[in-house]
This record gives sequence, structure tokens and C-alpha cells, in this order.
Amino acid sequence: MNAHSPQPGDARPAASSTGVAADARRARWAVSLLFFLNGASFCAILPRYPELVEHIGLSNAAFGFAVGLGPLGGLTAGLTVAALMTRFGSARVSVAAQVVASTVHLAVYVSGSWLWLAVSLFLAAAADAVTDVAMNSHGMRVERRYRRSIMNSYHGWWSLGAVTGGLLGSLAAQIALPTWGQGVLGLVVFGALALLALRGMLPGHDTLEREQGAPGGTTAQAAPSAASAAEVPADPAPSGLRIAGMAPRALGLVLALGMLLVFAGSTEDAGNTWGALFMTSTYAVGPFVAGMAFVALQGAQTIGRFTGDAVVDHLGDRTTARIGALVSAAGISFALLVPSPVTAVIGFAFAGWGVATLFPAVYRAADEVPGVPHGVGMTVAGWLARLGFFVSPPIIGALADALTLRRALWLVPLYALGILVVSGALAGRDRGVEEGSVRTG
Repeated sequence: MNAHSPQPGDARPAASSTGVAADARRARWAVSLLFFLNGASFCAILPRYPELVEHIGLSNAAFGFAVGLGPLGGLTAGLTVAALMTRFGSARVSVAAQVVASTVHLAVYVSGSWLWLAVSLFLAAAADAVTDVAMNSHGMRVERRYRRSIMNSYHGWWSLGAVTGGLLGSLAAQIALPTWGQGVLGLVVFGALALLALRGMLPGHDTLEREQGAPGGTTAQAAPSAASAAEVPADPAPSGLRIAGMAPRALGLVLALGMLLVFAGSTEDAGNTWGALFMTSTYAVGPFVAGMAFVALQGAQTIGRFTGDAVVDHLGDRTTARIGALVSAAGISFALLVPSPVTAVIGFAFAGWGVATLFPAVYRAADEVPGVPHGVGMTVAGWLARLGFFVSPPIIGALADALTLRRALWLVPLYALGILVVSGALAGRDRGVEEGSVRTG
């Protein structure tokens, strides 16, 4: 399959009774599978973190620093994604990077020292950053074929994969399956399924849908959803000061969108990195129950994302984000003010539900900012998200050693406040409805 050679003259396959061509429907399932695998592959490791901490003999600060160094790999590799997609196409890049990620995850499972763990997480985050931007970019191609919001469903599949991985990892920890055995199984299963996903992805150059517009022969670009970025007038010509191909105002909007991912990603990291350790250190629960904090966060996020497209189409991304921020802050505050294993699971669930739609909303909005070259908006926003993943774990780890992990997690409501402040970068309902007037289905 040639995933990157331009084919602007290709005829589109006939649409089905739903108005969506068969190749687009097949590609949607392929991209959804890749999102699922991306979530499951790494998140299966998270319930094993307490074992790795104990085996290596790490303090909270040392562990948080190792986890925080991981996103440096994402920050580094993320800068290469736009160039890689231009040369090889988003389909090939996303699948190849996912196979590499599954391979590196095996090194995480068998870490025997702090340096080993840090280097493994660095490489895993680098591969994940490439997969992340590339699979979202290919998902945008499919969404343009659909002419309605489907990005939240992709991220719903990621969350479903994360829940599946978390449950499998928790079960493996409970039955004392060796971490190396779990790593080998993950490499074989997740790697093979990623290669299978490549067969269903769209052929042609990644800009094909932008150039040809919607099915039916129109040349106007298909409006993707109600979740486009706040309005920035398109530059009539690339003149004046430009940074990374962007005018200053467009760059400012992309940076604001990236900050939303910083706060959303830091909220997710509270459950991903610290959920199991919080449960074991605060309540002395067993391995399976400890994993439920993470599973609750991702499970609620899964529901939020699968229902998010309808919510976003009705409310717009800005209002959805603000309501979600309030829910996230209230949930985690409840868990910390009324401490028990049950309230902790409930609180992490509300935190996950609250930020459920932010990643798909920001990626779509960044890809649609006028005057921003293809792939650059997503790359910059995704790069900033990795910055949040880099900064958050060491800060919480240091605070946990100085105070307690329970007190350190009070940073999470502050992340929600950040979302409220920056949410104006997302479009409101009125503009979304205007753009959505051309959508069907």
C-alpha cells in the first residue's frame, strides 16, 4: 500500500446508505484499532509500577524524576513528526512508531536500575509522541470524509484500550505474572495488531482530503466538526513575521491550545503515574484494587469520549471543556477531603471524565487553525503536552516526599483552574454550528 504518494485524481469509492464511502468506514476502524493499541500497550505497565519501585528501590522523588524524564523523548521526537509524515505518510509513520513503542515497553518491564527505567521510558515516550500525532493526523483525514465529528470516538478507543491494558496489568500483578512475560506477550500481540491496522488506512497523500473536499466532488474543504479553534483570520498570503511557518497570532492560538493539553495531560498523569502508588501507600490495598484508581480514571474517560462527539456538537468545545474542568476539580477534591479507597476511585473517575474531550478537541482545533501548515499545529500542541508530562511527575514526587502523596495531589484541582483560564482558545457553540451547516449524518 502506498500511504504517501499523491493521488489527487483518484475517484472516491461509492458511498454507502449512510453517506460515507466504504474506504472511509474501513479506515475509521483501522485508526480506532491503532488508538486502542496505543492505549493498551503502555497502560498495561502502569499497575506494575509499585513492583518496579520496590524492586529497584526508588523513592517517590526518584521515581517521579524517572517518569518525568520520559516525556523528554516525546519532546525531542515530536519535533520530527511533521517531516516524517510529509515523507512517509501518517499511516506508515503511526504504525511503525507503535511497533517500536511496543518493543521498547519490554525494556520498561525488565528495568533493573533507575537509569535503565529512565532510558526505557524516554524511548517509549519518543515512540508514543510520533504515534500520537501521526494517528491523530490520519484520523483527521477520515473525519473530513465523514464531514462530522468523530475524533472523540478515536480517543474513546484509546481510553478503552487504556482500561483494558490497566485491567490486564492489574490482573497480571495479582497473579504474580513475571513482568518480562507480560512484556513479551504485549510485544507480540500489540505489534501484530498494529501491522494489521495499516491495511485498512487511507491511501494517497495526507493533504488529499483538504484538496478535494467532501465526497461528491466539491472542492471546498470539509468542515470537520463543532470543535474548531477559536476564530483566527486566514492570512491572504504568507507575508510578514512567521515562526515555524505560522503568523504570530496563529502561533499564539496553537500555544494556548497546547497549554490545554498540558493541564489535561497532567490530570491524566495523576492517575497514570500515581494512582496505584496512592492506593497502596495511603490505604494498603492489594495490587488489583490499587490498579482501580487508574482504571476508574480511564474508564470514565472512555465513556466521556464515546459520548463526547454528541456533547461537543451540542455545546461546543469551550463550554464542554469548562464544565469538565469543574467536574474534574470537584471529583478529585472529594477524594482527597473524604479519604477512603472507594472515594479515591470515584474521585479519579470524575477527574478522567472531566478532561475526556480535551485531547481530541485540541488536536482537531490545532489542525484547523488558518495559516498553519499541515501537521505543524498538531505537532506543536502535542509537543507542549509532552512538556506537561515532563514537568508534572517530578513535582508531585518531590511534594509527596516532602509532605504526603495525598497532599501532593492537590495540584490536580489547580490543573482544572488552568483549563478554565485557557479554554477560550476553543470555539464556542455558535461558530461550531455555523461550520457544521455542511455536515451530514
